[in-house]
Amino acid sequence: MSTITKRELIDRIAKNTQAKRALVKATIQYVFDEITSELTKGNRLEFRDFGVFETKTRAARTAQNPKTLEKVHVPAKLTVKFKMGRLMKQKVNTPKNAGARLTK
Repeated sequence: MSTITKRELIDRIAKNTQAKRALVKATIQYVFDEITSELTKGNRLEFRDFGVFETKTRAARTAQNPKTLEKVHVPAKLTVKFKMGRLMKQKVNTPKNAGARLTK
């Protein structure tokens, strides 16, 4: 499994759309900024057939330092949850895709 960076994504989109790289970069960054902004406001973002982003509160807990075995209080915090949409789930779980990843 390889990692795709934002730069590689920008290059692919610019190449496939013949749009200027600077415009694609600005557009993608604007989308990421808007998603982040809405999540910080506590809003849920739903993109049909792609997925849903929402914030969830992770409860406070007591953890343990593995080196010293000292108990440490970990406060509650917000995390972002992503749930795949129907089409993404179908594409990700096709036999050719799923089998290749499960064997690694």
